[in-house]
Amino acid sequence: MSVTRQVTSDHQLARLIQIGMVLEEVVEARSAKHAQTMDDDELDPEVHALLEHAAEESAEHRERLEALVDELDAEPVPFDQIEALVEAQYGQTKPEDFDGVLYDQLCNEETAYKFYDDVIAAVEASETTFSIDTERLVAVLAEIREEEAEGVEAVTRLMETRA
Repeated sequence: MSVTRQVTSDHQLARLIQIGMVLEEVVEARSAKHAQTMDDDELDPEVHALLEHAAEESAEHRERLEALVDELDAEPVPFDQIEALVEAQYGQTKPEDFDGVLYDQLCNEETAYKFYDDVIAAVEASETTFSIDTERLVAVLAEIREEEAEGVEAVTRLMETRA
């Protein structure tokens, strides 16, 4: 499913939001894995704190997105189908593909930011009346997008201090 098209039904919107839930799960899992696999010699307190915050924030984002899906008049798409879509569209890189934990985290944060930016644009371009208040939907997505932008900035600042 392309995010660049208009969203024309509650079903499409639910599917997009579910994709966001899986993206958040990927960010949470990768952040937690990095935090756990860093040995004591590599344990930079700032990086560790950033990874823990990213994992916690992603879990909170998933909960907020799940609440939006629950409000829609649509049957959720089975998780395995959404997971396959996310893997095909956004999961083509693995943590080991990056030169370091911070590059991986930056990619994850940027991907999530871009996804929410695209979903908001698609919803705003739509002429469909959804079963959820569109203004509130966009406000929630915009808040999450802003938090992802802050994550990008935090990772970039941390990377710059280590350059």
